[in-house]
Amino acid sequence: MTSGNTIRMSVAKVTISIETALLGKVDRLVKERVFPTRSQAVQVAVEEKLLRLDKNRLARECAKLDRAEERALADTGLASEVEEWPEY
Repeated sequence: MTSGNTIRMSVAKVTISIETALLGKVDRLVKERVFPTRSQAVQVAVEEKLLRLDKNRLARECAKLDRAEERALADTGLASEVEEWPEY
């Protein structure tokens, strides 16, 4: 959906279980007109969470690297190129 123009996307109806307290918070957001419906609130929450997970993927992959090994590889690469660097 884009602001101003509504693009209809294919939707699927699903049934979920949600804690009563969490549902109360969703209902409060609907009542305060932050979202038009429960469905919209849940959809936006899921979309935002998935985007955050995608953005954090690089950080998670980097966390798997061995820092000492990566530094040694970088130092090796720099040492072999140092003769090619211009004089300042």
